[in-house]
Amino acid sequence: MKKYYISTAIAYSSAKPHIGNTYEIILADAIARYKRLQGFDVYFQTGTDEHGQKIQLKALEACNTPQQFVDEKTEEIKRIWDIVNTSYDNFVRTTDSIHKEKVSKIFKKLYDQGDIYKGVYEGLYCTPCESFFTESQIIDEKCPDCGRKLEKYSEEAYFLKLSKYASRLIEHIENNPDFLQPEFRKNEIINNFIKPGLQDLCVSRTSINWGIPVSFDDKHVIYVWIDALSNYITFLGFDTDGNHKEEYNKYWPADLHLIGKDIFRFHAIYWPIMLMALNAELPKKIFGHPWLLMGDGKMSKSTGNVIYADDLVDFFGVDAVRYFVLNEIPYANDGVLTYELIIERINSDLANTLGNLVNRTVSMSNKYFNGYINNSKNNQPIDDEIINMALALPKKIECYMDQLQINSSISSIIDFARRCNKYIDETTPWILAKEEENKERLETVLYNLLESIRFIAVSLQPYLPDTSEKIFEQLNTNLKDFDSLKSFGGLKNKEKVNYPEPLFVRIDKEKKLEDINKDS
Repeated sequence: MKKYYISTAIAYSSAKPHIGNTYEIILADAIARYKRLQGFDVYFQTGTDEHGQKIQLKALEACNTPQQFVDEKTEEIKRIWDIVNTSYDNFVRTTDSIHKEKVSKIFKKLYDQGDIYKGVYEGLYCTPCESFFTESQIIDEKCPDCGRKLEKYSEEAYFLKLSKYASRLIEHIENNPDFLQPEFRKNEIINNFIKPGLQDLCVSRTSINWGIPVSFDDKHVIYVWIDALSNYITFLGFDTDGNHKEEYNKYWPADLHLIGKDIFRFHAIYWPIMLMALNAELPKKIFGHPWLLMGDGKMSKSTGNVIYADDLVDFFGVDAVRYFVLNEIPYANDGVLTYELIIERINSDLANTLGNLVNRTVSMSNKYFNGYINNSKNNQPIDDEIINMALALPKKIECYMDQLQINSSISSIIDFARRCNKYIDETTPWILAKEEENKERLETVLYNLLESIRFIAVSLQPYLPDTSEKIFEQLNTNLKDFDSLKSFGGLKNKEKVNYPEPLFVRIDKEKKLEDINKDS
């Protein structure tokens, strides 16, 4: 089996993740599930970043130790990841003793070989973003990422020599067109950050103590970037002396680092340079996904315009939430979330299109043939169109998924379901049922619909896993793998479908909004 290693950025254990944060893990999960269905040996890693000044301060405010604080927050993050039905293989934590030991060795190795040196940092710092900024990067002494006021800092620190590897990094980016995606983000990295000149990176702090100590200088703790970014290799068993564990040799380099656009430059510059300095292979692709915005702008706990994934699941169900975030965010542009939009999507795509198709077809199969399947092959040209669309669907999905255009992939499945509903209206099974002489034609029409629904259910598994299982149950079939889509005709004669069960129920928008407001 070919391997496929996909990772998300590790979530910062400072607060409960909102739906904008949760979008990333759902997106990664859809890709991981798809790759497994393709036959890949998938390793899907996510987890939490648990060190830093912000956590130290928040723990103090909560009258807790930092470790107790991150234990509670990490449990909450993991709970949310599980609520939205994600299939990660490893949930990692940067407070893990093995990770801390390996990060300490990485820091020492880089220092010993001259890639890290001691100096003094003087500049502006944003505590919430855990980031230092130069005067040229800011306006009105505010953080360019979050807009908060920056603090002036001067402290002894260790620095990583970014400039030493700048030309090598540009060469790698230019020689590997898929390395940084989308394309316009790659251009931003080269033109806005690398070519103007990379400043060496501050990689230790003396003003905090919640972090991994520098082994040879106990005044310093290792700063976030070496600590957090290293998780992608430390938990696989990377070893600075080259005695890597089997998992590292098997899965590294990562096939895809999936990260938010706000931390893209850290993954596109700091992480590759760290790997170059360690003489390790670089990941194959780093994709900076867009944001899911509230109707009135970027989600932010400080402004209060936040919606949480578990609340959305309570309101609408797991697969409805997964469908909305996967379908609503384009490949490279931000998506918008409002309760009204979610309800519209559920009603139009999931209830009216998908749910209606399955319910009508299974109901007619039970009504006209007691649920028994029979393909009489009484075909007409309109049947060929449906069959050819079904057979073309897997390749269409594969093309979109290879380009990480997940919303286009899931939309193509719903479009096919929409076409199947039209096929029902065109073939009018309820009229065919009135005449015995049309029995074979009716059998053929219903067979084409049931088999098309199976194609839809198989294709939907990465995105709406629970809904797919419900459809398989109604079809009474175990033909769930991608190989079964190579030909149209998987459902066999004399098999019997089960009774219909609604997949999604239309929502009364006004009543639902009223209920949500009551709960808010």
